[in-house]
Amino acid sequence: MADTFELEICTPDRLLARERVTDAQIPAANGYLGLLPGHAALMAELGTGEMSYTAEGRVRHLVIHGGFLEVLQDHARVLTDAAERADEIDDKRAQESLRRAQERLTKAAEGVDVARALNAMKRAEARLKAAARNK
Repeated sequence: MADTFELEICTPDRLLARERVTDAQIPAANGYLGLLPGHAALMAELGTGEMSYTAEGRVRHLVIHGGFLEVLQDHARVLTDAAERADEIDDKRAQESLRRAQERLTKAAEGVDVARALNAMKRAEARLKAAARNK
């Protein structure tokens, strides 16, 4: 069995990574999936959260928002709606997004879309967590 597998991460706008990795942790819609070389084939819906993978002995972090994961033999493909590498995240902007989402949640009785506010809060929290790992 191989020690690595190819990981490809892309959005509709760009290819973020295509490299050999030893492992990956990916936020699926119903929890995290851990991938190692030789993983069984699968398809999964992605959620929002911090994704990490190890390539050339170095752990890399990014944030993904929705999409799909395909795993076949020696290849994993992450097709995500949106993604940011940890070093691309603007901390101040993410903090402000989190503050706004939390503020909207306090106004739930005033007709605020709670599901939308919760999703915004989850995205902001994931962005801040990934950005903190890059420091």
